[in-house]
Amino acid sequence: PFDSISLRRWRPVKSSCREIEMVRTKDGVYTPKAKRVAVFWDLDNKPPRGPPYDAAVSLKSLAQKLGHVVDISAYANRHAFVHLPQWVVDDRRERRHLDALERKGLSTPSESYTCSVCGRKCRTHPDLKKHFKQLHERERQKKLNRMRSLKGKKRQRFKERFIDGNEKYNAAARVLLTPKIGYGLAQELKRAGVFVKTVEDKPQAADWALKRQILHSMSSGVDWIVLVSDDSDFCEMLRKARDADMGTVVVGDRDGSLGRYADVWVPWIGVENGEVRESDLELHRKRKQEFHDDED
Repeated sequence: PFDSISLRRWRPVKSSCREIEMVRTKDGVYTPKAKRVAVFWDLDNKPPRGPPYDAAVSLKSLAQKLGHVVDISAYANRHAFVHLPQWVVDDRRERRHLDALERKGLSTPSESYTCSVCGRKCRTHPDLKKHFKQLHERERQKKLNRMRSLKGKKRQRFKERFIDGNEKYNAAARVLLTPKIGYGLAQELKRAGVFVKTVEDKPQAADWALKRQILHSMSSGVDWIVLVSDDSDFCEMLRKARDADMGTVVVGDRDGSLGRYADVWVPWIGVENGEVRESDLELHRKRKQEFHDDED
């Protein structure tokens, strides 16, 4: 049993008397319209602990359990994109160590390295990097220079034919080429379909940018807001979303003040590992709705 004081803390996720909007499919069957979901990622507060692309895909997969994802945005200042996490430092140090052993002949790989662009086999990893830089990266640079010399429709056609969609080169470059700055955080998030915004190097700049974007999404009629952050400054935004009869999900490392204002709280490590199931979200929603019914 719950006392009346504790029950007042619980809020409904959605009003039970709200009409369900129906849409007609191509087969002429009317079905409930999919909920619109917007995702907001505070990169300054909650950066990925592993490969950014995998983290973004897992986050998007979580949001799709709630409905149709119409927007997924990530905001951070310049420091987040130039900083090297410890796992990146460790991976690069281990790769350099293995390259040095292979170069000296102290370590022999079980299989030869194969270039994913042309299929050429190389005896060592340093040989593969040398081959890629001397051949494929040089050819890529020639194409980029050629594209810059063109204008208008010719430039667009050349870009579509020789630059865009060259996934074999892009995949190999992500493995063999080390970015001059950072570890490719922005590029990997964009590859996963995330809109990435770099804000000014000022205190709370990312928070203000996220708040403006959340207000814009609220006015555009989304049904769910997914916020990736532990910053308590977003409590007021969650309260406004709740008052507007919108569902709210907070993804973070601790179920603190943001979790109390949200309809659902899920752990960030669980989202990154793909461990949050749709039934977990449904249980939270159902439980809070039952508490609301008891209070009524």
